[in-house]
Amino acid sequence: MPTTSLPRRAARIAAVTALTAALTPLTGMPASGAAPMAPGDNGTLKIHTAPWDGVARTPYGDAIDEPRVCRFYLDAANFETVPNVTWNIVTQPNVPGGATLRGTLNLQPGGVGHTEDLNLPDGQYRLSWTFTGMTGGEREKTFTIDCRTSMSTPPPGPQGGPPAGGGGIARDEAFTTVAGAGIVGLAAVGGVIWFRLRRRTHGA
Repeated sequence: MPTTSLPRRAARIAAVTALTAALTPLTGMPASGAAPMAPGDNGTLKIHTAPWDGVARTPYGDAIDEPRVCRFYLDAANFETVPNVTWNIVTQPNVPGGATLRGTLNLQPGGVGHTEDLNLPDGQYRLSWTFTGMTGGEREKTFTIDCRTSMSTPPPGPQGGPPAGGGGIARDEAFTTVAGAGIVGLAAVGGVIWFRLRRRTHGA
């Protein structure tokens, strides 16, 4: 009967309303314990190639991050209003007495900047950085120093060139220089022999 179903319907509506109210903080509102992001929290230090053995510099501000380099520099981006970043490089895993580098990078307006060119022995390293007012702990990333690989990697350009680096010459160049010199030498020798035979023929 209608008088019997009304209380049940009202109870269902009340239950749905209570459930919606309970779920609203989870779906429609941020958690009360989450801290807002501080200026510079989205900032990063990127590993970029520095000039070495014919390898060109990765441009300042490039979006690339290079995990394997030889000579390198740190390129800062997206630190917003942060004035400087303290960075530290150690061996990975940590080796007592291993090679380390550290410094403070002063940033330009917009939260960008870069270090001078840096060197480390071949191996794997961990880069970490901090700045005043950052949310949470230090940021970090790993990268590898491998100058031997860099030495054996041919530079970009047309394929089929000389296998030797630096002092090598292309095949066309080698033919022009070496074979050309040989042809000139043979012509000179042939001229001398012909001249002597001609003198003997005429009895001179």
